[in-house]
Amino acid sequence: MPDEYYMQQALKEAHEAFDEDEVPVGAVVVINNKIIARGHNQVERLNDSTAHAEIIALTSAYNHLGAKYLPDATLFVTVEPCLMCCGAMYWGKIGRIVYGASDEKNGGLRFFTDEDGLVKPESWPFHPKAQLVKGVLAEECGMLMKTFFRSKR
Repeated sequence: MPDEYYMQQALKEAHEAFDEDEVPVGAVVVINNKIIARGHNQVERLNDSTAHAEIIALTSAYNHLGAKYLPDATLFVTVEPCLMCCGAMYWGKIGRIVYGASDEKNGGLRFFTDEDGLVKPESWPFHPKAQLVKGVLAEECGMLMKTFFRSKR
C-alpha cells in the first residue's frame, strides 16, 4: 500500500480527535502492510499531557506484539512529532517515520536541523537505521489543524 493510504488512516484518527475536541493529530503503526495499532490525541480526555497520538499508537503496538522495540514498523502521523514523541520513537527503535504537516511551533525536528531545515546527521533524533519521510498529504493534515485552532479563537 502506498504511504498516502496509511496517512489517510491516520487522518481518520485525527478526525476522531477533532470530534472529541482534542488537538487533531492521528497516528497508525504499520508492519508488513498491516495496521497493528491506531491512536489519536487524548490529552484532554485522559488529563495527561503525554497522551499524544504517537504515544497512544506506540503503546498499543507494543501491547499487540508483546515487544518493546518496533524496528520493522512504520509510524504514520498527521503532524510532525514533538520532541517527546521523537524520543519515544528513538527508544522504540521505530524503523520508519512518515508525517504529514510540518509543525514550526511544536515540531521536535527543529532541534535537530540546520538553517536549511535539513536534519543534521550527527543529531539524528531517531534510531540510526530509521528512515524519515515528510509531507505525505501535508495539505490535508495541516488544514485540519488550522480549522481546529481557528475554531478556538
